[in-house]
Amino acid sequence: MTGTGAAAAAPVQNGTAVDVIVVGYGPVGMVAAAELGLAGHRVLVLERYAGLYNLPRAASFDDETMRTLARLGLAEELLPKVRIQPTYEWRNGSGDLLIEQTFAATGRSGWAEWNMMYQPDLEEALDTACRAMPRVQVRHASSVVALEQTEDQVTVTVEGAGGRETVRARYVLGCDGGNSFVRSALGVDVHDYGFSEPWMVCDFRFRRRTEVPCALQLGDPLGPTSIISLGPAHHRFSFMLDSTDDFETERDPQRVWKRVAPYLVPDDADLIRVATYTFRSLVADHWRRGRVLLAGDAAHQMPPFLGQGMCSGFRDAQNLAFKLDLVLRGHVSDDVLDTYQTEREPHVRAVIEKGIELGHLQTLRDPELAAARDRTLLARRAETGAPEPTRFPDLGDGMFARGAGAGRGRLSVQGVVDDGTRRDRLDQVVGGGFHLLVDEGHLAALGDRRLLDDLAEAGVRVVVPGRRAADHPRAVVVQDVDGTYRGWLAELGCSAVVVRPDFYVYGTASGSDAVAALAAELLDTIRGSAGARGPRTGT
Repeated sequence: MTGTGAAAAAPVQNGTAVDVIVVGYGPVGMVAAAELGLAGHRVLVLERYAGLYNLPRAASFDDETMRTLARLGLAEELLPKVRIQPTYEWRNGSGDLLIEQTFAATGRSGWAEWNMMYQPDLEEALDTACRAMPRVQVRHASSVVALEQTEDQVTVTVEGAGGRETVRARYVLGCDGGNSFVRSALGVDVHDYGFSEPWMVCDFRFRRRTEVPCALQLGDPLGPTSIISLGPAHHRFSFMLDSTDDFETERDPQRVWKRVAPYLVPDDADLIRVATYTFRSLVADHWRRGRVLLAGDAAHQMPPFLGQGMCSGFRDAQNLAFKLDLVLRGHVSDDVLDTYQTEREPHVRAVIEKGIELGHLQTLRDPELAAARDRTLLARRAETGAPEPTRFPDLGDGMFARGAGAGRGRLSVQGVVDDGTRRDRLDQVVGGGFHLLVDEGHLAALGDRRLLDDLAEAGVRVVVPGRRAADHPRAVVVQDVDGTYRGWLAELGCSAVVVRPDFYVYGTASGSDAVAALAAELLDTIRGSAGARGPRTGT
């Protein structure tokens, strides 16, 4: 996606049409609005609260999410405000280490794999990015109370300080959380995995440097506890409750300080928030109804044990933004929006199911079952001797090349490159959008067939990673500084990889003829003839 450089749009008036209305201005809605605004589309965001929520909810994000934030120009601002966490420990009530997960300082997406954060810092940065975009308008204190759609548009009724009004849009994104009005208005049911538990969340702001576990799940049958960093200046203790009725008693500050006494005393930190929540494990049956789509918690909710709730919502926003960009520009039929759920739902369900598995282990209250769990996990740990890796699945069927090439639907890699004037991660050097990474020996095949001109016209960046940077009129020839791309092409056994704007692999090819065919298929998918009949989808 590329910006159009359009002038600032006038404020949206009653009845005025925009390209997209985003309902909900949490992190997922912010990213969706920012991505669409970056692409030059006119976006109206409607948020029922009078301002930013300004309280922490999510506690962490991964390297894929940081890659998204970097593309929005926010990574450098956020880095001093996050804590890069290398390990995640699961211990029993006696303190024995049952599971240890490790996270690389540089992950597949080119950033640290696990970043602990204070959510208001993230939302402030995203808010600044959205408001800097001339075609994005944000309205607070604006509750959506009705929506109606036709074949051509969606009419949204909004209730705000000035009364009721209607606004029209070509598409609406429901990013309005677990209690989504948009989902209810669409009449969409949800699948409930049946795994939910009440917890009390206690957030602290440090007064002084204090040594506290940064990422610990304590599976004590007497009281399962979670201790998680919220970045350098904040920390969270979460305690499982026997019942939601217990919250009114347990929220008392003196009782909270007694609970955290093994780790914190009042001289160490201020208690800034005590809240209760019941985590859910839900997936909406339909993520699209006509011109209205659901994203983030409106589409799915997951237990917190993998720290993937917000990250999954960001993936939704990325997936939708680049496809809506193609649709809004008239390059493809909006049938492509049906691939959103087919791609994302299997991924989301796999994450939810893994979170439930870990959650069941952590929240056992029966001492005998907990002891059996300990024996099993300690034996497994003694046998393997290695930390347990966390792997997420590839995307399901959707907007991919027809051939089942190696790596299709998999998250791409990102390495450091040098174009002769700048050395940085690939996205920062060559920009966003579709990337065709091709071995230098096969570049001529694209030039001979005039495909390079067509790819450039379609906004596809052709990148040639090699041992040195060089000038080329239609390709970016970069030095593969750390060998990331040489290693990746060798791993896949291919000569070229097409990476989509959401960082997932569209397709791969080996040999000059196959590289040219892959490029031609990509062009067919994202422009021209695809606009008449809809894009081909992999099966």
